[in-house]
Formats: sequence, C-alpha cells, structure tokens
Amino acid sequence: MEKAKISGSQLFTLMILFEFGSAFILPISIEAKQDAWISILFGMIGGLLLFLVYYQLYRYYPDLLLVEFTQKIMGKWIGRLISFLYIFYFANIASRVIRDFGDMLLTFAYPDTPLFIVNALLIIVVIYTVSKGIEVLARASQLLFSLFYLSAISGFILIVCTGIIDFTNLQPVLEEGIWLPLKVALTQNIYFPFGETVVFLMILPYIKNMSKGIGLTGINLMITMIINVSVLGVSLTARSQFPLLSTVESIQVADFLERLDVFFMLTAVIGGFFKISVFFYATVIGTANLFKIKSPSRICFPLGLVLLLYSLSLANNYEELLQEALKILPFSLNIHFQVILPLLLLTVAFFKNRGKRKKSDVTLHQL
Repeated sequence: MEKAKISGSQLFTLMILFEFGSAFILPISIEAKQDAWISILFGMIGGLLLFLVYYQLYRYYPDLLLVEFTQKIMGKWIGRLISFLYIFYFANIASRVIRDFGDMLLTFAYPDTPLFIVNALLIIVVIYTVSKGIEVLARASQLLFSLFYLSAISGFILIVCTGIIDFTNLQPVLEEGIWLPLKVALTQNIYFPFGETVVFLMILPYIKNMSKGIGLTGINLMITMIINVSVLGVSLTARSQFPLLSTVESIQVADFLERLDVFFMLTAVIGGFFKISVFFYATVIGTANLFKIKSPSRICFPLGLVLLLYSLSLANNYEELLQEALKILPFSLNIHFQVILPLLLLTVAFFKNRGKRKKSDVTLHQL
C-alpha cells in the first residue's frame, strides 16, 4: 500500500470519470427499448445498495486494501486465493476496456491503423500515470473533470439547438410493464457500470474523507440514453455500435456547425483512460501487496504488456466482445466478484467484529 492521501473531491471526480468510462458510449439497457432510461434508474438504485456493502467493508477495515482485509476476514490461504482472483478480475476488465476503446478508435478515427498500435498507445499512457501513484491519478481526474463535463454540456446544448430530439420515441412508457426494465437492470446495469465500483476498495484507504458519485453518474447516464433514443429511435440505437457518437454526428447548426465527433472522441478517451487506469492500478497495487513487492512501479510495465496482449486475444471482433460483456460476464464473473463475494466477506466480517465488541464489553465490565 502506498503512503498517499487523496481528498474526497478527488475521489468524487475519479469515481465519476471511472463510471462513465465506456458506459456512456455503449448501447446499455437497450434491450428495455424506449424504457432503457428506467432500467438505468433501477440499476443505479441497485448500484447504490452494492456500494453500501463495499463501504461497510471499508468501515470495518479503513486502513486495509481489499487484498489485505480478505486475509483478515477469511484467513491467510483462503483470503490470498480470493485476493488473487480479484486481481485477475480487475486485470480482465482493464483489458476489455482497452479493447473497447481500441475498437472505437479504429472504427471512427484510425481505420487503417493496426489494433495493436492503438491499444499499445493507450496502455503506455496508463502505465506511465499509474507508475506515478494514486495521488497523480487523482489530481489528473480533477484537472480533466471540467473538460469532460464542459464537452458533455456543450454537446447537450447543441443537440437541443439542432432540434433533432423527438420525445415521442420514448413512448409508450412501460409498454411491456415494469418487469422488462427491471430484468435488464438485474442482468446488466447493476453490474455495468455501477457494480464495478468494487474496485474502489483498492483506493478508499487512501482518502481523507468520503464522497459518493454513483447517483450523479446514474442521472447522467439516464439523460444520455434518453437523448440517444429520442434522436435515433429504438431500432437505430440498438443497431449502432456507439449510439452517442451517432447522435453527435447528427448535430448540424446553421448549416456550418457539424462533424463534432472529434469532441465526442476526446470526451470518450478521457473517460476510458480513467477507467483503464483505476482497474490497472488495482491490478498493480494488488499484485505488489500479495507478492510482497516493495516497489509497485517496477511491475507496471510487465503487467501492462500482459494486459495489452490479452486485450488483443479477447474476441475476434467488436460485436463478439460486446455480446460477451453484456450476456456472459454478468453471470460468469460480475455476480461473483461484485455481489456474492462482497456479501460473504461482509457477513463474516460482521460476526468477527461483533465477537470482538462482545469481548471488549466483557473486559470493560470486569474492570
């Protein structure tokens, strides 16, 4: 664990940029059709409940990282195994996000560039930042947060000014009842992006005071999906690989202000950079802690190279990668690492700490 401290405001900006990451560029919840925004709302509520579980674990062990308190709770060997599995999980997600953004950049900006080159450039920047420590990453989030939101707000204003929003595309509301958006939330949204905040159990011990950003992220993702469906309609949003980009490409103000996808790309890369960096940081610091490596920066490059090569082998194409992320991962990995294991750890920690309190009360009574 580093000897570092970050502020509550830095945690807030880091969490917002992390959660946006790849979520706002993908057609999340579109299986709920025009009720996708309702599904995101349900997912946000579920995500807040999960974060309460993570936060309670942090309160039990405020000075320990996830890979440390698992050993306190479950014992040395089982705890180390769980820690190793979490490191693998974080590395897996980091590789997938690298691939997401590599494919996006190839599709819309660099069609003749090899995927290896694009992914390598992404991971080089991430390696450099993470090697400097969590304080540098947190300060960078503060600096780029304003640019991220300025671009987002400007894009929203331009979309409104263009007059391409048609709210009738959101009707009828709850056409198939409340079950469909609830089902999509339980099978997708609660895990992506909200449940991914489990990785912040590798960062919370560094903070001076707590601040939460899940609610703001959920609201912004709802607005994003409302705009996408209003502009593109359900069918086009579902068919589009990157629906928000398609929405931005529709902007045309006064016959001269158009082709603003470059601003979308800038915003997307900022979000993607922080999502990759947080997962990669958790991988690096977790590996260093588990294997007693005194200088985590020494393993940044070899681990980054592993993630780069793994990102290239994840899928044959982007469609296959997206289907795995939305259909397979929620039940093969996410539910175990975001829900089952944290609840198990919290239950055991509760009884252990309850036992300690009882012993302490008995001792005080005897004195």
